[in-house]
Amino acid sequence: MRKEDVKTEEDVIRFLSDRTQFERDVLLATFRIPRGKVSTYKRVAEKIGRPRAYRAAGNALHKNPLAPIVPCHRVVRSDGRFGGPTNAGETRKKLLQEEGVRVEEGRVKLTEDILY
Repeated sequence: MRKEDVKTEEDVIRFLSDRTQFERDVLLATFRIPRGKVSTYKRVAEKIGRPRAYRAAGNALHKNPLAPIVPCHRVVRSDGRFGGPTNAGETRKKLLQEEGVRVEEGRVKLTEDILY
């Protein structure tokens, strides 16, 4: 299966068949984040039933082979800052702003209406 052919949750699961179950769970939970919404690494970890594995969730997203189909740019730190390398943070910031997410002073303005 080619990356371009991935459209559904089933496609994501099939494409990620060579990944660990944890990585598949993290990437699938991230795939479900709607446009214009954000989540945190901690919330993603909680959604997959591993609330203390937020750093591991970040590592799984760092290796995301399906970006931007699996929108890892929609996952931020609990303080609204962008994780990962600085240059990647600028790209993620731009993508989120294009989706209508408010970013102030380098942080996503985390409010109940945009948290997923």
